[in-house]
Amino acid sequence: MASYDLTPRMAPNLDRHLVFPLLEFLQERSLYEDEQILKSKIELLNKTNMVDFAMDIHKSLYHTEDVPQDMVEMRKEVVARLKALEEAAAPLVAFLQNPNAVQELRADKQYNLQMLKERYQIGTEQIDALYQYAKFQFECGNYSGAADYLYQYRELCTNSERSLSALWGKLAAEILMQNWDIALEELNRLKEIIDSKSFASPMNQVQSRIWLMHWSLFIFFNHDNGRTQIIDLFNQDKYLNAIQTSAPHLLRYLATAFIVNKRRRPQFKDFIKVIQQEQHSYKDPITEFLACVYVNYDFDGAQKKMRECEEVILNDPFLGKRIEEGKFSTVPLRDEFLENARLFIFETYCRIHQRIDMGVLAEKLNLNYEEAERWIVNLIRSSKLDAKIDSQSGTVVMEPNQPNVYEQLIDHTKALSGRTYKIVSQLLEQSQAQPAR
Repeated sequence: MASYDLTPRMAPNLDRHLVFPLLEFLQERSLYEDEQILKSKIELLNKTNMVDFAMDIHKSLYHTEDVPQDMVEMRKEVVARLKALEEAAAPLVAFLQNPNAVQELRADKQYNLQMLKERYQIGTEQIDALYQYAKFQFECGNYSGAADYLYQYRELCTNSERSLSALWGKLAAEILMQNWDIALEELNRLKEIIDSKSFASPMNQVQSRIWLMHWSLFIFFNHDNGRTQIIDLFNQDKYLNAIQTSAPHLLRYLATAFIVNKRRRPQFKDFIKVIQQEQHSYKDPITEFLACVYVNYDFDGAQKKMRECEEVILNDPFLGKRIEEGKFSTVPLRDEFLENARLFIFETYCRIHQRIDMGVLAEKLNLNYEEAERWIVNLIRSSKLDAKIDSQSGTVVMEPNQPNVYEQLIDHTKALSGRTYKIVSQLLEQSQAQPAR
């Protein structure tokens, strides 16, 4: 299943520190040779300051206690540079560690700069030194210290570009520490800036959105409410256009979110059209499963794709998260995916058949006869299915379901309102973008 591994496509859109968790997962799943993974790790580490980590990997890769001389020299340089930056930032760090002094800060950044200069002899040089020190801490793998210093830097910084860079660093640090609630707050803050900021080129804004979506996967597939929020973000017109333009592989994650989401969304039908349009540029078993069920009505094909989907999920760093339960480990998303995928097949199959043979249905759902019967009984009991089982003939009889004209009218009106809102928003954006005359 290495053929469906998206790491080569994902890595260019991630900070190199965020690539390490992906490599760790691939190593655990043995998708590639250990030697290949270790070489990739060293290649990443060579452009960071995590020299001790690089030395440990070098020893594992080459089965030796000796390390190259250039690594030894680099370690000395890193320690010396860290000490110099620590000294440069020391006056401001000491101020920030003094609770009584910090209380003097206000929301007005210009006031803060003047107050620091007059009372504590701290100027823009020390503030810039704090940024460099925080960045260096991040490169050394001290994500907790980096996150604290970057937050404090942004509270004092008046340079919007540098402040934005610090926010990206803060987000990466929170992700790497697995602080999902804080990371989500930083993600939303970054999204607001990207959507409102004036970029030198529209492509720069598109690229920023693509980076944001890639980084967000760590959060959305670990946060309690993430599977809903990934749909809210990825399915917005601007972000969906960015996916279709430059990152169609992200459709895997949006498709998965739609499938496992308990509440079916009105946007789902439009998303199926996107899947159909993008089949030439990207497809994998998960997107193909939706195409089989909702575009081609190929239920045999959908059944085969379900088996492949399970393998894709197990071998995907974001979807295949394992939870240890005693001596056993489970992949919750896989179980939810398969359950909902069966429901998708069943619902669509039932729309075009009034009486269904239980044996045929069990085959379509990739279950044995008893499991299929039990599964359908549970659906009927939970009111998810308006049908009854004819035990004598071994069939499921669907109750006729006439569409409610009033509900259809309400749905169409809602869709019309949504489209009108989008058009008005686009017109307002265009008018604001035009230079004042």
